[in-house]
Amino acid sequence: MHKDIKPIGVYDTDLDLFESQYVVPEGISYNSFIISDDKIALIDTVDERKADDWCENLYRTLPEGKGPDYLIVQHLEPDHSARIGWVMEKYPECRLVCTTKARNMLANLVHGPVSFDDRIIEVGDGDTLDLGKHKLHFITAPMVHWPEVMMVYDETAKTLFSADAFGRFGNPDPDEDWACEARRYFFNIVGKYGQPVQTVLKKLAGKEIDAIAPLHGPVLEGDIKPYIDLYNTWSSYRVETPGVLVAHASIHGLTAEAAQYMADLLKEKGANKVAITDLCRDDQAEAVEDAFRMGHLVVLSSTYDAEIFPPMHHFLHHLALKGYNNRKVAIVENGMWAPAAGRKMRQMFEGMKNIEIVEPMITLRGRMTEENKTALATLADNLLKA
Repeated sequence: MHKDIKPIGVYDTDLDLFESQYVVPEGISYNSFIISDDKIALIDTVDERKADDWCENLYRTLPEGKGPDYLIVQHLEPDHSARIGWVMEKYPECRLVCTTKARNMLANLVHGPVSFDDRIIEVGDGDTLDLGKHKLHFITAPMVHWPEVMMVYDETAKTLFSADAFGRFGNPDPDEDWACEARRYFFNIVGKYGQPVQTVLKKLAGKEIDAIAPLHGPVLEGDIKPYIDLYNTWSSYRVETPGVLVAHASIHGLTAEAAQYMADLLKEKGANKVAITDLCRDDQAEAVEDAFRMGHLVVLSSTYDAEIFPPMHHFLHHLALKGYNNRKVAIVENGMWAPAAGRKMRQMFEGMKNIEIVEPMITLRGRMTEENKTALATLADNLLKA
């Protein structure tokens, strides 16, 4: 990064569930930055969990005898805003810079009364802030993925402070693979808001960017184009990896056997890539990631109380919440005496956008029969042609 920009964030390896739902076996980083110039800008704070560590980093990094002149708030989500009130109280000369929407939301998230209202500077698209050598440009990014979000472009350092965009779960080490955990992060956190991401990518077009500094994960430096290209693919719901995800939810293993048979058939018939996931045991967030990543999906579910087996229902509900669209889907149900999962799954997919159901929908009644195997082969052919 530019010599005037110092990271003061904290890497939290103790957290088990991000947003109380996403497993993070390698933790999560809460990123924050100081730009030291004639004026000092502090960009975002931290989660309450790591507030003491963050304060130590702040004290250690600030020039001796100086405090921040500006606290720039890109995003108010609690994992980035827990120390806003503390900063404004400790440094009475500090001005808070944020969007109008963020100003209106502050009282709902800051500890105690907002006693610094007269020190708030509202900014919008195209507004700038001169620190001395560094000129900051503000880029509003509403619904990426909260309504108050903005990004900050440092014209001098050619650095984009991107809020939650371009973030990832896990280690902030830039030498580790970025895409896998960034993809899981994108589709589960930001995925529903593809159009707002597309809008902000258009705003960024033409800017010379040497580094992207997100609120989670590593600072991205060097050739930025691959990261931008992936975000373009993800946010426009295009297929990243041609292939098929086979997702199953099986009560006693019979539906799982059919899923494995289907996966083997697809491989034999030349599918580019086949992934299989057990929705009862595997990470659902990773299953959502793979469903968005690939162009084709096969869902196989047992019937349970005349409904979809809950692990499958949860998966499909999550896909719908995240805006799953523009994909080809095949459906297989299993039910001994009153199969209903297939019809219910079809209804859920019909509520999504641009989903093509590939026929035939197949009904198993317990173990696969030879007739079932023939039908699965036909379905595999039809899916690969779709």
